[in-house]
This record gives sequence, structure tokens and C-alpha cells, in this order.
Amino acid sequence: MIHTLYSLVMAGAQPLLRRKLRRRGRHEPGYLEAVEERFGHYTGTAEPGAIWVHAVSLGETRVAGILAAALRRLDPGVRLLFTHGTATGRAEGTRLLREGDAQAWLPWDTPAAVERFLEHFRPRAGVLLETEVWPNLAQACARRGVPLALANARLSEKSLRGAQRLSLLSRPAYASLAAVWAQTEADAERLRQAGARVSGVLGNLKFDADPDPAQLQQGAAWRPPQSPPVVMFASSREGEEAELLRLLQARRDRLASGQARRATDFAPGGPVRWLLVPRHPQRFDEVAQLAAAAGFTVSRRSQWQAGPEPADIWIGDSLGEMALYYALSDVALLGGSFEPLGGQNLIEAAACGCPVVMGPHTFNFAEAAVTAEGHGAAVRVDSLAEALRRALELLADPSRRDEMADAARQFAQAHRGAAQRCARALLELAGRE
Repeated sequence: MIHTLYSLVMAGAQPLLRRKLRRRGRHEPGYLEAVEERFGHYTGTAEPGAIWVHAVSLGETRVAGILAAALRRLDPGVRLLFTHGTATGRAEGTRLLREGDAQAWLPWDTPAAVERFLEHFRPRAGVLLETEVWPNLAQACARRGVPLALANARLSEKSLRGAQRLSLLSRPAYASLAAVWAQTEADAERLRQAGARVSGVLGNLKFDADPDPAQLQQGAAWRPPQSPPVVMFASSREGEEAELLRLLQARRDRLASGQARRATDFAPGGPVRWLLVPRHPQRFDEVAQLAAAAGFTVSRRSQWQAGPEPADIWIGDSLGEMALYYALSDVALLGGSFEPLGGQNLIEAAACGCPVVMGPHTFNFAEAAVTAEGHGAAVRVDSLAEALRRALELLADPSRRDEMADAARQFAQAHRGAAQRCARALLELAGRE
């Protein structure tokens, strides 16, 4: 009964989805691309037998790239089908395509759309990345004999409570999966409570990402000797930038009144550069406007020619350049962790050797955050104001900062190997080993 009701709601919501796509498409044209695929209508022909990899958004698509590389190393002839849910995910996914591969939107989770998707592409096996499990999709794959796995799987306590509230719907979906490969033992236990049959704990695929060496080199080149240190707000979220700017305004005012005398009392335009890199590209303009409205001069990455231009605030308004930004920075504040949003991925910062200061909310990457802290690669604070103080203290203590940078690289290196394990398990599931 609950499943039938869910399917009726999903079908009835399709006009709302179309309106939402049109609205988002005004700011992100990628949402207007191949709209009918969202409803299970695909053009052309598709060669059956590909391994299907679903990566809903930008972060998951980058993880898909790590998995795809491992699959191709083990099986050079493998063909892949990439599906996505967001415009940034799909744009990133085009970079992963090789001869014989395909790309499409994953359809809205109605029985008819899901059936058309599976009939059109006829994948050999499928894998969902991290968290996204759709009831009709999971059960349709089980009926058709398409083994569907959840890889790099994680489930926070908050998400588990949500799944348990909807257990009549979520438990059958989890139970329909052919395999679940968890990131950590804690994730595995929560997934079991949600109804999944966990096949193994394979680690976090993100540790196997190699920072782009050209970006690391470029970032280092843009940091000449004696240049001011840089504090980066990495993957910041709504509300966090405004709070940081408020704190910087207050610090600037104290300096102007002569109240700030300690070595760590820096201000924009002084001995420190502030780099804001918003998590979502549709907010680049908004964050730049916030900084300007707060009275700071602003320089955006998209306007740089020979390197960063002098300004109080730098805005990292580009995609796929996080390694460059980390190489440019001395310390990173972890976005999403200063509001109850769960935090962003700190593994990339560690791989680039950038010390991290994180807030109290890291439930999306709980074990990675705790382990990084234990390795000395990151420090945890209770508020953004305290994070600012701690970052500035690190700038005033180069030896401590260097120790954290070394610890970060060692932490990232020590946890590699999940991509090989996951790729091998997926090929076995697909009958290609």
C-alpha cells in the first residue's frame, strides 16, 4: 500500500518537477538539457551490457571518476553508462566518457519511467554512489535481474532516523540491493539497521583521488616568497560566508580603532588573504556581492589572468580547481561544518597537504573527520569565530602548520585502496571477472 501511494505521489509531482527544472534552468542552463530523459524518454539506440554508474551531483561524479579509472585498469574493455541528477554532476560526467560509454539523466522514480530507462539501456549491472537509493528503481532492477549495488555507502545517524521513520518504504528498497559496500564499520551498522545486506566495508573511494599536479604547481607558483598567507573557506555554504564576513568586519573595525595588537589580529587587506570557495556554483555571484556589500574589495578567479589580483577577498568561482585553491592556501576552514549541514569532504584538502580547521557539524564525513583529527591533520572547534582565531594562530606558528601539513598527507596516503577493492567487487557482480 505504501509503495503504491509513493508511486502515485511521484507521478503526480511530475508537473512540479518540470516547473522546477525550468526555474533552475534560468540560472543553470544544464538543467534544460535533454529534459525528457528525466521522465524516461531516451533517443537513439544504446548498446546493452554496460556497467551503469549513478552519481547524482558534482561530488559523487568525482567519486565516479575514481571508480571508473579503477574499473578500466582492471578491465580495459569495460563500457560505462553514467547517470546524474544535477547539472554540475552531468557537466563533470562528460569528462569521464570514453569510446563506447554513454551518459543520461536518471529518470524520476516512477514505475513507468524506471522501466523505460532499464529497457532502453539494459545495463549488465548498476552501482549507486554513497547515499541515493530510490524505491521503484531498486525494486525494478531486482525484478529484471539487474544487480544493483550501493558503493562508497554512508549513512549518518540523522539519515538513519529518517529511513526508520519511512521504514515501510525504505527497508524494501535497501533489501532489493544486490550488494552494499560501506565506507566504515559505523556506516555498515547503520545501513544494516536500515535494512541493507552489507557485503563488505571497503573504505572511502575519495582517498584514491590524486590531486591534479598541474593545479598544485600553479597554486604554488602563485605563492611567491614573502607573499601574505592565505586562509581559505573551502566549500562554504549559505549562512557561513555572511558570518565570516561579519567576523572580518568586526576585526577590521578593531584594527581601525587600535584595539587589536596581537600578532594574530590580522585583517583583510593586511597580512592575510581570504579566499572564499562556495560549494554551489549558482551562489558565486551572491557571495561576491555579500563581500562587496560588507565593504571589502573583491577579486574573482574567473577574472584572473596572470594570477590572483590584490583584494581583501578572493572568490574561487570555478569548478574542478580545488587542488589549485588548496595549494594556494595555508589553512582551510571546512565548509558545511559551522552550520548543521554535515560538513564537506576534507580528504582532498589532506591530500593537498592543507591543514583543516573544522566546526562541530561533520556527520556526513564523521569517521574521516575524527580520523583526520587523530592524525593531527585537522583541528575541531565549536564556532566559526573560534575557527578564525585558530586559523590565525596557525599562520603565526609556521612549524605547527608544517607539522599539520605533513600529517595531512600521511593521513590521506594511509587510507588508499578502496577504489581497487570496489572495482573488483563490481566487476565480479557484473560477471566480468
